[in-house]
Amino acid sequence: MADGEEEKHHHHFFHRHKDDEEKEPRTAEEDLKHHKHLSHISKATAVAAGAYALHEKHKAKKDPENEHRHKISEEIAATVAVGAGGFAFHEHHKKKDAKERMKDEDN
Repeated sequence: MADGEEEKHHHHFFHRHKDDEEKEPRTAEEDLKHHKHLSHISKATAVAAGAYALHEKHKAKKDPENEHRHKISEEIAATVAVGAGGFAFHEHHKKKDAKERMKDEDN
């Protein structure tokens, strides 16, 4: 770089700095809506991954030639289902905290 030139940081799509943007803190109502939305998404993900795990378990029985591949897919889907269930549980508690915060702000 030439003398006197400021270094410019290259920001990638996934690695942009959020400090550059001045954001106001979320209100309790916005927080509640956000965590409720994430809770619904994670519950749907858990159900879908569980269904896919059962599907792969069935495929493993019906297709003995590729049984190992189906068993691996089943285990991965089951792991995703458990992770999504844990995230749903986490978001449920965050949603309860936001509800309490909203209730406290109203009083």
